Amino acid sequence: MTETDKKADKLAAKETKKKEKAEAKKQRKSQAAKDRWFSISGINKEAKRVRWPHWKSEGTNNPGILQNSGEVILFTAFFAVFFVLCDLLVTWLLTFVA
Repeated sequence: MTETDKKADKLAAKETKKKEKAEAKKQRKSQAAKDRWFSISGINKEAKRVRWPHWKSEGTNNPGILQNSGEVILFTAFFAVFFVLCDLLVTWLLTFVA
């Protein structure tokens, strides 16, 4: 094999690599265009991928929706009472000073 044959083989190999890369890129673009999330099928597909929580707790590490909701309601009520008491205290202090 002569030196020019080796160069020709290298050049041909580079060309095939470039073609393969371009084809792969084209396939990714076409696949991304088909996999649009802003459509009903895309939304359904994405909703199936989501790991939805369970209603009841599954042990100590995985609280369920009911336990989380109970905690949120409890803390909301606590802070509501706290801010009402703070408001009453500030109102009483302002009437006491004035």
